[in-house]
Amino acid sequence: MGLLKYISNFLIFISVFLLALIYAPVLKEETVYQVRQITRQIVQKPVDLTPPNTDFSIIIPKIAAVAPIITNVDSQNQKTYLSALRRGVAHAKGTPLPGEGGNTFLFAHSTDTFYNAGRYNAVFYLMGKLKKDDEIDIFYQGRQIKYEVYDKKVVNADSSEYLHPSAEALTKAGGKILTLQTCYPPGTTLKRLVVLAKQVE
Repeated sequence: MGLLKYISNFLIFISVFLLALIYAPVLKEETVYQVRQITRQIVQKPVDLTPPNTDFSIIIPKIAAVAPIITNVDSQNQKTYLSALRRGVAHAKGTPLPGEGGNTFLFAHSTDTFYNAGRYNAVFYLMGKLKKDDEIDIFYQGRQIKYEVYDKKVVNADSSEYLHPSAEALTKAGGKILTLQTCYPPGTTLKRLVVLAKQVE
């Protein structure tokens, strides 16, 4: 009985340790977000965010997300997109670039297995906090392009309808859409969270 108890305790300890490792990036991002919200209310001053470059990068003020964007990443080639996601946010190959008509599709935190989540860029971990009219800024070729969120959905992992939206959906949103996608819930690859924004400038 002593040996069984020892093994049981050891397995429980290992399980808790692994869970802590897996979800540490999520907990860290959530904690930083909450502290930032409290600080913002006390100081009454917006957080100053600087893009890593003005060639192609993203800033989401509400969640203080800042990252470079890697252009033309093949979303079907795992080796390619995992390499890109270690460096920033990926722009899906075959979708328009910012300012062009159509749907600019960006994705981040897409992992091969849930226990690898912490290895990749955590910039979209808090994307679920975004709501209608929240601002997203894209810096592209030296200019800033503003977008406003108009919808948010959780979809199946194999859903591809938001990669190439219908002409009707594009027209309804003004012809220039920014789609952000990440794995959901954070730290898993069970579903996808999709945030849709329309260009306002």
